[in-house]
Amino acid sequence: MQNRIEKITQLLDTNKAEAIEVFDLRGKNYFVDYAVIASSLGSKHTLALLDHLKRGLKPDEHFNNVDESGEWIVVDLGDILIHIMTPEYRVKYDMETFLTSLTQADSEF
Repeated sequence: MQNRIEKITQLLDTNKAEAIEVFDLRGKNYFVDYAVIASSLGSKHTLALLDHLKRGLKPDEHFNNVDESGEWIVVDLGDILIHIMTPEYRVKYDMETFLTSLTQADSEF
């Protein structure tokens, strides 16, 4: 699993994605094991990053679903979700706070 995450983050980093974060959600009662969030430089870059992921990860990875808009793309690999967002959408939807709350939920009990 760690090799898969490293490959995803390396592809994003190589292609100029910014602020890449990985959230380990194993055992957190969430529907995936990992979530990756990255910022694009704009809507065209968001789509370009998706293209780089498709070319770099296939055929090793199966893309279950891809939800595309110019501002936010979600790639579902089954046990990994990849969110690529413009900086404005990343601030607006603040996925980090939500995912961080999931990772800290067990430590509060």
